[in-house]
Amino acid sequence: MRRKIAGFGPAVLSLVALLAVTAAPAQQSALISASSIPAASLVQPAQLRSELQSRHPPLIFQVGSRVLFDEGHIPGARYAGPASRPAGLEALRQSIASLPRGRSIVLYCGCCPWDHCPNIGPAWQLLHRMGFTRVRALYIADNFGSAWIALGYPVESSVTHAH
Repeated sequence: MRRKIAGFGPAVLSLVALLAVTAAPAQQSALISASSIPAASLVQPAQLRSELQSRHPPLIFQVGSRVLFDEGHIPGARYAGPASRPAGLEALRQSIASLPRGRSIVLYCGCCPWDHCPNIGPAWQLLHRMGFTRVRALYIADNFGSAWIALGYPVESSVTHAH
């Protein structure tokens, strides 16, 4: 399964990144970029992997492409929708509305290089505006395939492949 995900990832990642950047609505410019998230609010992949094995792992939301989520995501992660779009932000808002504001939450996307990600900044900003106090963003330098899958970290898939 990992070979299928890793081999498929770069082509999908490139297409998703291109679509996300070219289709982002103009009103989203007021939202913060990924590189504006404070370093203290970032979590590295190795650290998150360890936290997943703890007694109280964080709640994880993937805030990018549904295709990427279905192909492979962090075990236990919930899909929230692309946060670069109003509908994605609303889906995330609904997913977290009833959670305690002190719940540990990690957001991630992984669609493209960190400095170009259109999703992570708006998602992080939304949770902070809603009063969540323990929100972190998974720092993915290039893409989910190279920062997580290629390192052999655990992956779940929502896709069933025909043989």
